[in-house]
Amino acid sequence: MRWIWIDKFVEFESGRRAVSVKNVSMAEEHVHDNFPGFPMMPECLMIEAMAQTGGILVGEARDFQEKVVLAKISKAVFFDYVVPGDTLRLEACMQSIASEAATTSGRITRADQLIAEIDLMFSHVDQNLAGKKFPEDNFVFTGLFTSLLRDVALNHACPESQKTESGQ
Repeated sequence: MRWIWIDKFVEFESGRRAVSVKNVSMAEEHVHDNFPGFPMMPECLMIEAMAQTGGILVGEARDFQEKVVLAKISKAVFFDYVVPGDTLRLEACMQSIASEAATTSGRITRADQLIAEIDLMFSHVDQNLAGKKFPEDNFVFTGLFTSLLRDVALNHACPESQKTESGQ
């Protein structure tokens, strides 16, 4: 099983905002395992889908030169459940980015209904201060992840985003 929880990007503004979609299907095994008899997408996988949306936004902002990993879930509030047949819209906006970390704020909606608000912090593991060594190759941004960016328009605005560069 591949652990990609978004289907494609529909909007992408480099360093500011990314919007992806996820179509929830009855064919996905995980929707049956959470609550037997009531298939639904687990909230932890919606957090992971937002982490993938925001993580690609953060990684692309630095030309995928660093390994970006989820470091902290600052906020995860859910307002409704998601069932097979639902199409989710995941919007991540860059709040800050620095050499060692970045933060995003996100919203998941179904049609016009708010499903979740999720704020995340990402670490650039190549810039870690613990002195740990990581593989040279970028094991985070494989071709599979970066292929999700194909054919996306780069001309959408995100007025609520307050992108800042630390140390400038």
